[in-house]
Amino acid sequence: MASHAVVVDEEEEPRSKIGSPGQRKDVADDDSGDLGCCFYILAFFSFLIVIFFFPISLIWSVKIVKDYERAVILRLGRLVSTKAKGPGIFFVLPCIDDVRVVNLRTVTFDVPPQEVDTHPTQLILTKDSVTCRVDAVVYFRISDPIKSVISVENALNSTYLRAQTTLRNILGTKNLKEILSERDIIRAEMSRMLDVATDPWGVKVERVEMKDVSLPQDMQRAMAAEAEATREANAKVIAANGERGASEKLRQAADIIDESPASLQLRYLQTLNTISAENNHTYVFPLPIDLLMKFFGKQ
Repeated sequence: MASHAVVVDEEEEPRSKIGSPGQRKDVADDDSGDLGCCFYILAFFSFLIVIFFFPISLIWSVKIVKDYERAVILRLGRLVSTKAKGPGIFFVLPCIDDVRVVNLRTVTFDVPPQEVDTHPTQLILTKDSVTCRVDAVVYFRISDPIKSVISVENALNSTYLRAQTTLRNILGTKNLKEILSERDIIRAEMSRMLDVATDPWGVKVERVEMKDVSLPQDMQRAMAAEAEATREANAKVIAANGERGASEKLRQAADIIDESPASLQLRYLQTLNTISAENNHTYVFPLPIDLLMKFFGKQ
């Protein structure tokens, strides 16, 4: 049991030193010292292979990486240099060097639509228990080639899966109204959380975009009916307020006319003018109101 514990400590110690370039240099120096005679013997035979099979051996020993690529070299499974090789040409030892080429260009992938009722393991509900479908796009790049090779098996696939879980977790804390109206906030929050989670893998998340937020057909019909009912209710309220305002104005006008009989006479003349303007073939003979009042008074 004691010997097993010592072996675990020896394996875990180099992994904890992969952080900064200075720590990586210590790891590289320690690894070259741990290889001992075996390393030098294998390196000697590799040089012999290069010499004996020259120039054919150049196919194995000469590597070229493009300007947007970097190469991480593992010699007998150990990290050789604290800095990735490239761009340009460099030499490796055949048979004992393993070259991992890393692409530094920005990579784009679509986050699969996160929705409910697709599979029990993909169950997503918003904060107010509403189902929705969200499509997102993630833009990221490799910022540290060595971390992307040493710290994670597949940086692209790991970031892809992490983006799914991050989006699902964020949507679960928002209600439907927030998802529809606060896309920029959700996008910024997801970008920040995803960047922090992938930083140990040497991945830099540049931005996250939300392409579409859609609802199931039954939910769309229910929301459309609710919106229609809300519009009708608002229209009735506006109409009622208008009628109340008109009634108030009519009451005020009646009070004014009742207090001033002359205003009633002016209103009468205005009505006659309007009738004459609309139909010129009709002749209207005004009848004095005082005469009518005297007539009805006698009755």
